[in-house]
Formats: sequence, C-alpha cells, structure tokens
Amino acid sequence: MAKKLYIKSYGCQMNVYDSERMADILAPVGYAPAASPEDADLVILNTCHIREKAAEKVYSDLGRLRLIKEERISADAAAEPMILAVAGCVAQAEGEEIVNRAPFVDMVFGPQTYHRLPEMVARAHRATGTVLDTDFPAESKFDHLPDAKAKGRFSAFLTVQEGCDKFCSFCVVPYTRGAEFSRPTGQVLDEARQLAEGGVREITLLGQNVNNYHGAAAAGEWSLGRLIAELADIDGLERIRYTTSYPADVDEELIAAHRDVPALMPYLHLPVQSGADTVLKAMNRRHGADDYRRLVETLRRARPDLALSSDFIVGFPGETDKDFQETMDLVAEIGFVGAYSFKYSPRPGTPAAALPGQVDEAVKKRRLAELQDLLNAQQRTFNDACVGSVLPVLLDGRGRHPGQLIGRSPFMQAVHVSAPDALIGEIAELSIDGAHPNSLAATLAPAAGSEERVVA
Repeated sequence: MAKKLYIKSYGCQMNVYDSERMADILAPVGYAPAASPEDADLVILNTCHIREKAAEKVYSDLGRLRLIKEERISADAAAEPMILAVAGCVAQAEGEEIVNRAPFVDMVFGPQTYHRLPEMVARAHRATGTVLDTDFPAESKFDHLPDAKAKGRFSAFLTVQEGCDKFCSFCVVPYTRGAEFSRPTGQVLDEARQLAEGGVREITLLGQNVNNYHGAAAAGEWSLGRLIAELADIDGLERIRYTTSYPADVDEELIAAHRDVPALMPYLHLPVQSGADTVLKAMNRRHGADDYRRLVETLRRARPDLALSSDFIVGFPGETDKDFQETMDLVAEIGFVGAYSFKYSPRPGTPAAALPGQVDEAVKKRRLAELQDLLNAQQRTFNDACVGSVLPVLLDGRGRHPGQLIGRSPFMQAVHVSAPDALIGEIAELSIDGAHPNSLAATLAPAAGSEERVVA
C-alpha cells in the first residue's frame, strides 16, 4: 500500500517548483499525493521567509499538525506515526529555533538539500530527535533529481537559476538560498523537452535573479536570452516566460529575445521597489529610477506591446513623503498591469533592520493604500482596453461554472470562456467581451472551435 505525501507551499513560484520536485523524488520510494494532511504519512511545509511573521505562520500551522499527529497515535498506537517536516527558507534561516520550539517536528531541511529526502525520511523513521539538514552542500541538488514529469499540466515552472549575490539590504534570499548558481544549459533543455513531450505548452523559467543566468554550455556560457531562443525551438513548447528579473542585469541579448522570439510572451515582471534614488541606494539596489525608466523605454522599443508588472516596498527606513511621491510619479509615468506591493517589514539579520528612520506603521499603511489604489486603477484600465480584442489564450483547466474553461492570456490575465473540454490544453483565439479587476471574460472566436490548433 502506497504511503501518502502532503506538501504545503508558501510564497514564491520557486517553492512551487521545489515542492513538485520533492514529490518526484519521493515517488520512487512509495509516496503518492494525499488530498489533505489528515490523510498523509508525511507532511512537508515548504516555507517562505520573505515577509514579516512568516515563521509565526509556520508555527501556527505546526500547532494544528501536531494535533493531527497525536490523534493518529491515540487512535492506533501500533500505526506508523506521521512524519512532519519543515522545508524551505524558514527552515534554512531558523532551523535550530524550529527544533527548540517544535521538538515534535521530525525533519528540518533547507532548499538546497531536498535531493537527500529519501535518506532523511529513512533517518526520521530511526531517529529519536529531529533530523536537521540546513548545510549548503558542495554538490548541486539539480544533479540528483529524477526526470521531470508533466503530470497532466499544460504549463509548468522550470528553475534555471537559484540564489542571489546582490544583497539588497531588505532581503534574506542570499542567506537562505545561497550564492547564485545557474544550471547547465543541457540540463535545462533536457527538462524542458521532457515537459513538452508530456504535453506542457508553456514554461516559466525561474530564478531569484533569473536574467543573470549564465549556464555552462558545450562552448562557453549562455545568457538567458540565448537560452530562451534555444527553448523556443523545442517541438510543442509554444510559450516562454521568466521571473524574477533584476533590472541592472537585463542585457542586449535578452532585449533581442523580446524582439525576435515570438514564443517569449509580452509580459515581464521587472521589480523596481521604489521610485526614489535615495531609497534605492539605501536598499543597495544597483539601479536608479532613471536607469529603470531608460530600460523600460528600450524594452518597449523592442516589444511595443510589452506589459509590465513590478514589486514595490513602501515605508522603507528613511523614506520621506517626497520619496514616496517619486514612487507614485514613476508608477504613473510607466504604467503597470500588475504589481506586488508591501509595507516594509524588518527581516532579522538583514542590514535594513538596523537602519535609522524606521517609518511609523500608520504612515506605511496610508502610503501602501495610496499606491495600491493607483496600481489597481492601472490594472483595470489595461483590462478594459482588452475588451473588443482577440487574444490567444492557453486554456489549461475548467472554471467554477459548468461548461466554463479558464486560461491565461499572453499578458498573464485569467480569462474565462464557455467552451468544450476538447479545448483544454489548446491555445485558442478568444474574443474578449468583458473585463473585471482581476480577469477577463471571453467567447470563442470563429476559428477557435475548429479542429485546427490555433497557436500564439
């Protein structure tokens, strides 16, 4: 009888990718997916450490899981106990603290060690205490992963780069994910081919600083732009995206890919964080506001229909009303179709946590509300402008209503349409006839219902 595995992912897309690969690693040793923690023999919390109180959220979830674990033992003392694990960036940053605060946790391991999961599970069955593995191993975990599987999906994440050497003063990633590492080009291309052969039509390339990808190739190194061009030649792979980008590392080859590779979607997440040079300098960002403006102008010349999203932090230590207004001015000037915006929260161990001029919480709250009002208005305006157009949409699942399918436009908008299930997995031409704050409504364009495949 197969054992059951339940993984909860917090945070970024890379954690989603990591969780999928953990499941791949554990499948050969007998673990199949569970629908809930109550049904699982092994529960893994794959954690994120970016936002404030991330660890406390993990401890809250652990408290509930402890009850499930204890109830199982009470119900059947002879049953094999549930193994409870904490993985990811909180585990990396606070491994010893987790062991001390939650000794009922059986395994604690960082994001660079999950290729050793079968060994850790075996040790957890034998151990009387917590198995702790938060070292940065000398070998790459990617060298030890099984072949990727499409698992019935039509879009997939593919990690090509990990770690960061930028050391932004607010960020914990260099401490939890380690130094920048780019996977060899052959390894990436092989995984992409396997996914495409399994039916994946769209791949999102992942990295903490993905556009600084420099993967080893047969002759020298490839940049991200070169990698994208090569991926576009894979049969069946029709859409490519990438995230997250660092503005100062966007090079000419990547800009050329936006111009020359039709499979590269016209949507780019390009975090700026602030529109004020004084704040950007305090953040240790390697670009100024005007650098960002010039880069956007260059990208839009290369791809005029390019839509941008970004990240913003308000209330960074020392941010004045004037600094905040400069952020608002930049947003108004550039225009974004989406954004992640947050109040600054000190992360223990980062330089910004010790900076003077910490901004009052009420001020941060007011600024965030003002910024989000503007960003939401821009998103609504962009969605409204799509009404009346025909967009190629990758239909990858059923919607909430009978007969409804859902997919993604080239600009990452969710699109709902009444359509037959036969179109799931197809890129169909849809007439956009309605716009909502976070999605579009559509009907099938005349060619979309035919048997001929419509490709973006």
